[in-house]
Amino acid sequence: MTERQKNISSEHKPFVPQKGLVSVIVPIYNMETFVSDTLHSILSSSYSPLEIIAIDDGSTDNSLSLLQSIAQEDSRVRVLSQENAGVCRARNRAIAEAKGEFILPVDADNILMPGFIAEAVGILADAEVRAVAPRAMFFGEREGEWKLPPFDLHLLARKNILDTCALYRRADWERVGGYCEEIVAREDWEFWIHVLKDGGKVVRTEDFGLKYRIRKTSKRTNDRQLKSHVVRVLNQRHPEFFERELSGPLRQHRSWSRLINWLHRLFCPRRLHLAQGCEKMKYHILALPQFFASDKGDVLYKRRNEIRRMCLCGEDCVVKSFQVPNLINRIAYGLLRKSKAQRSFEYAQRIASLGIGSPEPLAWLTIRKGFLFSKSFYVSRTSECQLTYSDLIGGKFPEQKKYLEAIAHTAARLHEAGIIHRDFSRGNILLRQDAEGRVVVELIDLNRLRFHPVSLEEGCRNFERLPMTPEMLSITARAYAEARGAEADKCVELFKNSPRETH
Repeated sequence: MTERQKNISSEHKPFVPQKGLVSVIVPIYNMETFVSDTLHSILSSSYSPLEIIAIDDGSTDNSLSLLQSIAQEDSRVRVLSQENAGVCRARNRAIAEAKGEFILPVDADNILMPGFIAEAVGILADAEVRAVAPRAMFFGEREGEWKLPPFDLHLLARKNILDTCALYRRADWERVGGYCEEIVAREDWEFWIHVLKDGGKVVRTEDFGLKYRIRKTSKRTNDRQLKSHVVRVLNQRHPEFFERELSGPLRQHRSWSRLINWLHRLFCPRRLHLAQGCEKMKYHILALPQFFASDKGDVLYKRRNEIRRMCLCGEDCVVKSFQVPNLINRIAYGLLRKSKAQRSFEYAQRIASLGIGSPEPLAWLTIRKGFLFSKSFYVSRTSECQLTYSDLIGGKFPEQKKYLEAIAHTAARLHEAGIIHRDFSRGNILLRQDAEGRVVVELIDLNRLRFHPVSLEEGCRNFERLPMTPEMLSITARAYAEARGAEADKCVELFKNSPRETH
């Protein structure tokens, strides 16, 4: 839900929709010629209980006064008005004000048939049904039945096969955060993708339920001029959906999207590896380049590489996007070497087998352009650790000795196993206490692990990137010596002789 939506909803909490009440939402902008017929067609519905929320979106004609006149005649009509802000904002505001369990958007120049709402509410009694659409006919500049294909998610990925006018539950509007206010055309298409991409049935009534007016200047006609904008916004908001249905992004030539994506992958192949039990995350991981491009998630770090925290398929994850390497390494990673993302994943699993902590690895993804390596992404579960080594620096930290000893023991265990962390630095050591008060140490940025016998001298030098006061140095060195069965004074001396930042 957008921030504006949250603010609107908060004004009405606690909100409990009236069971069975249908709220018909009618945005109006300069529709004085048609809106009276539209509202009276809705009021003629055979269904009850019913309310109409008519919202004037800054009309410059007589639409608002006409709405107010109709509202005085029938208490089921409520009128709202706002400065011109577009149909999505108008719908969102009207739905936020609505009281019904069910929502039915109707355009202000169309005609609703008397029996549609009653039939649709009955169909929505099936919990698997997300939307009930009316069978429709054209009138005005064009006549005849509006023949739409049966609902299919794969087809919905390439074209809009549902009109705005369809009955759905208010709960689904809340779940997806309402209508997208960024998109200025085909907003109903974006909304239906959001509502339906994770499952649910769509039913179209057998009887005609809507008369759809065709005008030379109708929105449906004008929206065709904004195709590039629509494709861009849809790809930004639902890349994992298009990955699943089209094997890649929606293309300008929409019907050819799947073929174009298949050809693209011949020259830009991807490798994806998922941890056991993470298969449901496949398409979200494949969509990571689009998620980063559209600024999804919260930036945790951004220099050469970029780290973001984001929700992927319901999982709270940390994703590291590695920078594109230089040409020599692009060739090496493309043909010979494992990517940094793959190494991070495998090394996390390897040290976990030794009882050394690291955020749970979930997936890695690599992308090539021809024979050249391009990008790689490493995904792990978000750590529960709230502290890093940096928090131990600068003043007396509570239980500092306990934390330093735990860090020293973790490093010793790593070194005894023939593993050394070449970036054993303050930001790569995560810390917390468990329920029993024991210190938990987790290591990150694991692609720089190296595997060889680690001497005592090399092990002590491995701490040189950790700033320490003399007292911190003594505690850490003695704990490290104890864990490795070495002389404490010797380790203290080796620590002192290693170049380091001190306090």
